[in-house]
Amino acid sequence: MIRQLNQMVADYERGALSRRALLAQLGALVAVGGLGRNALADDDNASSTFNAVGLNHIALNVTNVARSRDFYRKHLGLTVMSEGERNCFLACGKEFVALFQANAPSMDHYCYSIPKYDPDEVVERLKTAGLAPRRRSDRVYFDDPDGLEVQVAATRK
Repeated sequence: MIRQLNQMVADYERGALSRRALLAQLGALVAVGGLGRNALADDDNASSTFNAVGLNHIALNVTNVARSRDFYRKHLGLTVMSEGERNCFLACGKEFVALFQANAPSMDHYCYSIPKYDPDEVVERLKTAGLAPRRRSDRVYFDDPDGLEVQVAATRK
């Protein structure tokens, strides 16, 4: 896996891979390989704030929800979990892709699954780590170093 990561970073640094493509490849690598053993590590031996166990979902802003829904159904075999006038949620195994109506295409956010998810504890851990969490209901978001929005959530069953 280290070789793959090094190659992805090298491709990105020489301009052969966009930031969006790099994130997509990293997400796929995480989904296939996982990131760690203990999702909410004990404080005395924690090497990271959390240890994600999978990529929960990716949320995309699209200019035409129906067209994007049909594309992902036709070319990737995703199935509709639910949809509304301005959104659609497509199942991909245990994970999903969320499509949101927008003026321009972009990634809205991406979400990692962590076991023992407790929004209050997540907010405190992120603050302790020097990050600025944003809580919306039972969902918690924070930015990566490039300003991309990251969410953590409970492990999907």
